[in-house]
Amino acid sequence: MKALVTGGLGFIGSNFILQLLEKNQGIQITNVDAKFHGSNFQNLINVENNQNYQFVEGNINDVKLMEKLIKKNDVIINFAAESFVDRSISNAIPFLESNVNGVFTILELIKKNEKRFVHISTDEVYGSLKEDSAVEETRFNPSSPYSATKAAAELLINSYTKTYDSDCLITRCTNNYGPRQFAEKLIPKTIILAYYNKEIPIYGTGKNIRDWLYVTDHCSAIEKVLQDGKKGESYNISGNYEIDNITIVKEILSLMNKSEELITYVEDRPGHDFRYSMKSEKIRNELQWSQKINFKEGIKNTVKWYLDNIEWWKNIAKEAFTSTPWKN
Repeated sequence: MKALVTGGLGFIGSNFILQLLEKNQGIQITNVDAKFHGSNFQNLINVENNQNYQFVEGNINDVKLMEKLIKKNDVIINFAAESFVDRSISNAIPFLESNVNGVFTILELIKKNEKRFVHISTDEVYGSLKEDSAVEETRFNPSSPYSATKAAAELLINSYTKTYDSDCLITRCTNNYGPRQFAEKLIPKTIILAYYNKEIPIYGTGKNIRDWLYVTDHCSAIEKVLQDGKKGESYNISGNYEIDNITIVKEILSLMNKSEELITYVEDRPGHDFRYSMKSEKIRNELQWSQKINFKEGIKNTVKWYLDNIEWWKNIAKEAFTSTPWKN
């Protein structure tokens, strides 16, 4: 199989490529990435010379480039996206360009060339839930420009399946964590700031709740959807582990033998969703997917990876020390 991965220099995309190359010796992967914010070439430096891997620098809105690449590949897995909520609040234009227009570009080309398209979305399309958990049919209620563009992309994808019979699938995942995550996100930023004994800013009360899934488990779920998912279907992917942000930060500080006095509470961000929650029985029952790593094990693995790979993140650590907090 020949697979085109978009946004493969990012956190989830790079982990997916590494996992796919490790598991499937015969697969050929082309990674197209525009090297925008959140991309890190170091993520895939160990596979640069792998004969089954090729990197192409480019934007998913480049129609000529994307048509050339899509024609050569059997499937397209789209990780390319602007994903930082705070940045979408400051300036939504890049989010519309990548998350909506970029998806439209791909859809037009997969319609023309009849390819399978797997799109990586987010639980944030459902918005904040006071109770219960979202299922695949739950109404969208996005709060931020970021989540609104992701919801818009999903609606566009569904229209291409219904109107043109395009072979499209959608995955929606809860919060990911693990190796190679960009420094702006809650868990790596906490680790890096704690390493330097810097103050760790927490939005509001820190009681906002998220469901967490280790990145390799997310990647294995995407593999299942790619291989066995049904055309036109969407699949929620959750870790079934809901926890508030302040508890996570305290757990990391405990693992690092750091004082909780490093925690400082800052003004909450606009429209901050209180709780995300999804059910994932569909992918578990229909595609027989299950997660392998629980949160206690995963957070230990993550802290260890960052402490063992200081050279990897030290050049981007300045991103973690800005006055603006992060998506949590």
